[in-house]
Formats: sequence, structure tokens, C-alpha cells
Amino acid sequence: MQSNRKPSRHSTDSTESATKRTTIILEKDERQYVDQLISEGKEPGIKHLISKMLTIYKNMMIEDWRFPGEYYFGISRVAFVNVELITLLIKQVPKEKRRILGKTMGVAMKVSMETTLDVSTITSDNWSKVFKRLSVQGWGDFSLKDKYLIVKTPFISEPEVLAGLMETLLGVTLEVKTVVPPLVFEVKRSATPVTAEV
Repeated sequence: MQSNRKPSRHSTDSTESATKRTTIILEKDERQYVDQLISEGKEPGIKHLISKMLTIYKNMMIEDWRFPGEYYFGISRVAFVNVELITLLIKQVPKEKRRILGKTMGVAMKVSMETTLDVSTITSDNWSKVFKRLSVQGWGDFSLKDKYLIVKTPFISEPEVLAGLMETLLGVTLEVKTVVPPLVFEVKRSATPVTAEV
């Protein structure tokens, strides 16, 4: 994107002195794509879009990704996986073992997340960071309301698996309150340490 306006070398606005201007040159098809996103209401403007892209870049640590097709997030290799494939895998696990499966997954996620974020995931003061990281990674929209954990648009919609995962990750015991999204779990009490193998 090119602008005909030339930025003033000496700004009269004191707040603008901390802001730096830059020029981004987009190819015609890229500009058309950006314009389409804005005209369809998917993005309010190009500044917001670029800001969001930078946020994703920083949170996903994209500078550490090796292309093509080999991505690492902290110590864990990641892949873009269809939710249908995860659902098919989960359906192969008997219902009575799905909570344990979730707890085992939670052990691995806890190690990866604590290594990446350098915080304890079971400390409730850190849960907002944990929820933000889960959201950025595509796991869903996590929030706490009173004593309830609410998960909108969960990547794993099988409640017992997600409950087990979050129990281990947060160090709590959860009671499933809904079985279809948005998933609601009641936070009951501190969980006993999990020793599941990964």
C-alpha cells in the first residue's frame, strides 16, 4: 500500500513522536484481497489487519518456524490438523477412558506450555495467559465466570476429553455441565497430582 502523503519530518503532535510511519508496497492481488476483507466487514481497516497479523506473529513465534511444513511452538512440533481427524481419533477411545486420555494429553500440554510461557499453569493468576495461548493456538475461546469454565468454539468438543485435559493443565477437578458447545464445566476443587504417562 502506497500513500501520496509524505510524513512530516517534524511532528507537532507529541504522541506521534513515539509512532513510526512506514510504507508497505502490496502487489495488486494482495491489495484486492485486503480491500475485499474490509468491504465484506471481516476487517475494519488495514491498520487493524496489520496489527492483528503482528499479534499473531508474536504469539505464535512464527519467526522460529521452518518452512515448508515444519513448525515448532516452544518445544513442541505443531501441525495444522482438521478437527474432523481429531474427532475420528477420539471416537476410537471407549467413553469410560476419555477423561484419562484428556489427562494424559494435559500432561504433555502442561510441560509444553510452561516451557514456552515460563509460568506455572496451575497458578490461577496465570490462567488468563493460559487461556490466551489456547485461543491463539485455535483450541477455542476460554473464560471463567464465577465457578464455571466456559469454552466457546472448542477444538475438542468431546467434553470428557477436554475436561481431563483442562484438569491437568489447571490443577483442578471439573464437572461437565453441558455436552454440546459452548461447553461449561464447574470448577469443583483442586485435583490430585496426575502421573499419566506421555
